[in-house]
Amino acid sequence: MVACLLPVLLAGCSLLGGGSREPVTTYSPMVETRTDDAWPAVDWQLTIVPTTAPRVVDSPRISVRRHPSELQVYAGSVWAQPATELVELALLRTFEASGRIPAVATSGAGIRADYKLVLDLRRFEADYAGRDIPQATIELGARLLHNHDQRVVASRTFLQTVPAGNTAVESVVGAFEQALAQVSHDVAGWTLVSGDGDAGRPAMSAPRPQR
Repeated sequence: MVACLLPVLLAGCSLLGGGSREPVTTYSPMVETRTDDAWPAVDWQLTIVPTTAPRVVDSPRISVRRHPSELQVYAGSVWAQPATELVELALLRTFEASGRIPAVATSGAGIRADYKLVLDLRRFEADYAGRDIPQATIELGARLLHNHDQRVVASRTFLQTVPAGNTAVESVVGAFEQALAQVSHDVAGWTLVSGDGDAGRPAMSAPRPQR
């Protein structure tokens, strides 16, 4: 019953996997870094702004959606970090492993960034979607901004789903590892291509004053 006091009020505090007295297992996803030799090598630097998310999404609890309007959590199972931090870490590692950008860091790291990546995590859940087996679902909005004039260079929504092998929490976590790897790959590649295209544009000259 203690779990029912969670402020997120997840579907009337319905928990999967038994009572609240069972031991808690903490899962720290091991995310494979996936890069692409076709990505452009850029000469600009990037900061990743702290990811925003609804409170129900940005939580260490592992969310599961059995029915479209009902969000629950797995009992006795938590992430080692909130969902937003898991996404940021996977994305940072992908950029670093690519070797295509001289510097990338989260805000406050002290680098002089030319562009910044603004992320909005909308879904991070195991979704049954009418099936017998859930699928890890990550929905992420992304905007690439020029850091000096705050101009929006590009924006896109990324949706990644990976079916779990079965209904066990361990299998669901494995599906999240694959989903994180793929969405990080997609966001990193899109960011490099979009920023490279913007940096390569001819500089716009200031309009001449009219007489």
